[in-house]
Amino acid sequence: MTGGIASGKSTVSRALRELGAIVIDADEVAHSIVEPGKPAWEDIVDLFGAEILHEDHTINRDKLGGIVFDDLQLLQELNQITHPRVMEHFKQILQTIKADQPDAVVFIEVPLLYETHMERICDEVWVIWVDEEIQIERLIKRDSLGREDAIKRIDAQMNLDEKAKRANVVIDNRHSMEETIETATRYYKTILGQI
Repeated sequence: MTGGIASGKSTVSRALRELGAIVIDADEVAHSIVEPGKPAWEDIVDLFGAEILHEDHTINRDKLGGIVFDDLQLLQELNQITHPRVMEHFKQILQTIKADQPDAVVFIEVPLLYETHMERICDEVWVIWVDEEIQIERLIKRDSLGREDAIKRIDAQMNLDEKAKRANVVIDNRHSMEETIETATRYYKTILGQI
């Protein structure tokens, strides 16, 4: 499952978990690999300096985001540090699930699915889609960003229309949360053979 920043992936993930699916969140995996002292953390501090750290030595994601979304070369370097490690972690988690729960339906929630070529390990791709103006409005509200900063973060990802063209399933999240959950539920039941 993918989408853009502030497109509604978390809403769909929550609904899928409630329906019994296993959902692995790439952002949670990314957080775990950059904990203080871990190799990715060390590489990030080497690249950006200790000024991106909180007092407890965790990475100040707001400060780091402010830096990399102003410099796409630095964003690319950050991604080169984190993406291979996230992918490796995903593979380990999926192997464990396959061994322990071979019949489980597993979703991986990855904002940069196509950008990191992780669609290659998926049976199908769901895209949570909204138009760009809604995406901007939601991001400004959610993260208390200015419009220009919100647009920079959206532009750093593949266009949502392009993601939708490549997807097996597109969930239009411009309407109510209830409609989005109802749509996701219908597609999930199709996977289970209940529809």
